[in-house]
Amino acid sequence: MTITYSSNNVLNAVAAAAKTLGERKEEVNRLNVFPVPDGDTGTNMSLTIQSVVSNVANLPIGATGAEIRKAITTGALMGARGNSGVITSQILRGLCEGSQGFEDFNTDSVAAAFAKAREVAFQAVRKPVEGTILTVLRDAAAAAKNAADEGLSTEDALDAIVAEAYASVQRTPDLLPVLKEHGVVDAGGFGLAIIFDAFTAALLGRAGTMVDEMSFMRGSHPKVEIEQVNDWEGSQYRYCNEFLVDSDALDKDEALEFLSTMGDCELCVGDVPKFKVHVHSDHPDQVLKYFLDRGQISEVFIHNMQIQSEERNEKLAAEEAAEKKPLGFVAVAAGEGAILKSLGVDVVVSGGQTMNPSTKDLLDAASAVNADAVILLPNNSNIIMAANSAADLAEFPCAVVPTKSVPQAFSALFAVDQDASLETNVEEMTEAAAAVKTGEVTWATRDSKDAEGNPIAEGDVIGIADGSIEAVDDSIDGAVLTLLGKMDAEDADTCTILAGEDYSDDDLAALVAEIEAVYEDLEIDAQRGGQPLYPIIFSVE
Repeated sequence: MTITYSSNNVLNAVAAAAKTLGERKEEVNRLNVFPVPDGDTGTNMSLTIQSVVSNVANLPIGATGAEIRKAITTGALMGARGNSGVITSQILRGLCEGSQGFEDFNTDSVAAAFAKAREVAFQAVRKPVEGTILTVLRDAAAAAKNAADEGLSTEDALDAIVAEAYASVQRTPDLLPVLKEHGVVDAGGFGLAIIFDAFTAALLGRAGTMVDEMSFMRGSHPKVEIEQVNDWEGSQYRYCNEFLVDSDALDKDEALEFLSTMGDCELCVGDVPKFKVHVHSDHPDQVLKYFLDRGQISEVFIHNMQIQSEERNEKLAAEEAAEKKPLGFVAVAAGEGAILKSLGVDVVVSGGQTMNPSTKDLLDAASAVNADAVILLPNNSNIIMAANSAADLAEFPCAVVPTKSVPQAFSALFAVDQDASLETNVEEMTEAAAAVKTGEVTWATRDSKDAEGNPIAEGDVIGIADGSIEAVDDSIDGAVLTLLGKMDAEDADTCTILAGEDYSDDDLAALVAEIEAVYEDLEIDAQRGGQPLYPIIFSVE
């Protein structure tokens, strides 16, 4: 059976690719040594494709194919950042232009799109260099043509393109000496392969991409080791200049000739009346004056690449100097999780009752921790199963302490002994978490009933004790006090309170005063938790 893909399917896959690249941009940035080691290739490519997504999102329902293609090309041109971003914008432009005339998204239309993308992207660069994003694009386009010649299905064709893109990335150090010298693959090429991979995975409905970071590094090729670049190499120029030009009279060829006298990595892309300009030059004033004499400029970005390079080197040096810990922690929380981080959590995964992270989210977070073993703190009963799956899939020692709330995680972290084994810490932390009773206060989103069968109306303030609705009130303070009574707060020693993002400091102080008036011997620790939806989360122990 032939599978058909609508324009909406394709656009959703583009959005998924943008999201994936945004999540992996720092990985791409770390590889960035060509044309200059300024560490912003991933960021620039991510900003470019995010601009596409934003522009497409403004289209009316039922937009035509021509309107969609224009939104993509305009969004890419307007949002293009840096050398890599501008080239990415031209690849996207070519893909759109090449797909014109095809009614269906299939192997033939994909091959035509890639052929045009190669043509447009290579035309945009005056001096193409082998071993860069252009090489990866050319090899991917060749794979698309071969797939069409062999009559492959759309699904097999896309897989072939992704596989060849990654293979091309692995070959880049053999084509560009500066990459081999520093032990990296080309950053822009790798970013492009990630885009193709994530797009394909989303379009075909796969849970993950074809080649994740670890399998990419574990392939048959030698492992990529990222080396710090201590010297200002690459471009001899200091400033990266980029801006938009509105002009009815600009001659792109003449503009490129001028830019070549000002510096290198010169690009002038687009068509009347809107162009995107990029050049590395020590004379931003002269560059800007030339284009001001021929039109209007906007969206001006001038970056000092030497400072960027130094910042990249400092970051890499700090990462190299970081000592590997015997035990690391990943916790789930809504908000920034500042308190969790202060207690030793290495990575906070965004999530909670209304947004459960996936097994992959938790596994990726655990893999990013620089530790011999990792403990996952799910902090919600709905996330424990995914955390257990992540621990089972991890290729390093990984375990779960089944915390059901952030306050339970606090107590668990206080029980950590870095000198003890993983098993011992899990046991001790689990015991500490189990001794904590947790209360949460929020608003009912629909009519319901509490634990005793009493009616709850939408909008009522409700208090939840360890998963059960135990209080219904018309005020947050009232719900908290009711919960404290049912949770036997008179027998507890301490009460930890986390104020939500919209709960004011004045309201928090008033709540603490009310609790102290009722429970004189209860030690109260009130903190800003920053969580959404739940104005108060608290624990007693």
